[in-house]
Amino acid sequence: MSVQAISAADAIARLAEFDTVVDARSESEYAEDRLPGAVNWPSLNDAERHEVGTIYKQVSPFEARKRGAALVAANIARHIEREVIDKPRSWQPLTYCWRGGQRSGSLALVLGQIGFRVQLVEGGYKAFRSVILAALPELASRLQYRVICGPTGAGKTRLLHALAASGAQVLDLEALASHRSSVLGLIPGQPQPSQKHFDTLVWEALRSLSPARPVFVESESRKVGNVAVPQPLIEAMRASPCFRLELPEDERVALLMEDYEFFVNDRELFKQRLGALTELRGKAQVESWQAQAAAGDVQPVVRELLVKHYDPGYAASIARNFSGYAAAPTVAPRDRSAQAMAEVARDLARQVG
Repeated sequence: MSVQAISAADAIARLAEFDTVVDARSESEYAEDRLPGAVNWPSLNDAERHEVGTIYKQVSPFEARKRGAALVAANIARHIEREVIDKPRSWQPLTYCWRGGQRSGSLALVLGQIGFRVQLVEGGYKAFRSVILAALPELASRLQYRVICGPTGAGKTRLLHALAASGAQVLDLEALASHRSSVLGLIPGQPQPSQKHFDTLVWEALRSLSPARPVFVESESRKVGNVAVPQPLIEAMRASPCFRLELPEDERVALLMEDYEFFVNDRELFKQRLGALTELRGKAQVESWQAQAAAGDVQPVVRELLVKHYDPGYAASIARNFSGYAAAPTVAPRDRSAQAMAEVARDLARQVG
């Protein structure tokens, strides 16, 4: 048998060495957050955990342990049949569960008895979470950010993509958050990650970036949809040099019509999202926008959203929160096209080295 316990910090440092990272927690625990690249082999699924917990409370801990052992053994057998039979003797897995190691320990014990070299994360996911939270301040502060500022529809995300394509370092927080960072920014059919998983995704992204080169990032608010940007990162961004991206109003309206397809293709969803503005813009104004959207008269609604809702709020927020905005040089693509953004991206990348 070969089972070795290692610290969460060591596991993170050696992630690339393992052939498979196995999360032995239930499917809902795994969905909330997990180690990078982990696969889910539940020792107990959600329903089974509930069943064992009920027996523990209503009957006795002893009876609960018996039932739990039977369920864990059956699940491990299924995992081995499905995932392990074809593995060579050299296969090296890393396993973990929540904290105590009982669920991952059972799996590790069986795999070790087979003859595999198994590593077990001491303290489980909870220890991993502590390590990444402790690492975020240093990771965020070591990088040199260049913040792309600009009102809604100016093409900040398009410019970020063009910068990435040009070889620049980019941190795309909206992509990590699965949200376009506005009250209408929910992406249909694409749920946001949990806060814990967003933190992990940000941590992964930051540790992949080089401190020797600048990192371009959008001027995000503290929250991107339902998730919050880690405080050390938002503070570092707000203290960094900025660029002011500008597009004419007609181009901004056209860009939003292209990027927010549900404005046109799903009028009911558009009306529903507009409802979230009732408290800020008043019932009469929102109902007027909803009626126009239902009638297919979308472009005037988008234009009014820019002028009446987004622009005033953005102007006040950006000046208040980003110290480099007042001195920011202006970046003005000739239009919203990919070619125009690529040209600006190349110029920016050369400017900042």
